[in-house]
Amino acid sequence: MIRRHLDAPARHTPWRAGAAAVARAVRTVGWYLDSVVGGQDYQRYVAHMRRVHPGKPIADKSAYWRERYADAERNPGARCC
Repeated sequence: MIRRHLDAPARHTPWRAGAAAVARAVRTVGWYLDSVVGGQDYQRYVAHMRRVHPGKPIADKSAYWRERYADAERNPGARCC
C-alpha cells in the first residue's frame, strides 16, 4: 500500500485552476459594481483632502454623503430623471 506523506504538497488538479479563475472573476465584478455605486468615493475624498487640503477638517462619512446627495439634487445634469 502506498501512502502519501502528510507534509507533501497536494497535487494540482484542473478544478483548482478553474475555481481560482471563478474567484478572480467574482472579485473583479464585485470591485466594478462597488465602483459604479460609489463605494470608494468617501475614501477618495479623504485621500484628496489629506493631500490637497491638509489643514482643513474632513467631513465624516454621513456628512459627506448628505452633501453629495444634496449637490446631486441641486445639479441634476448627469441624471436621466
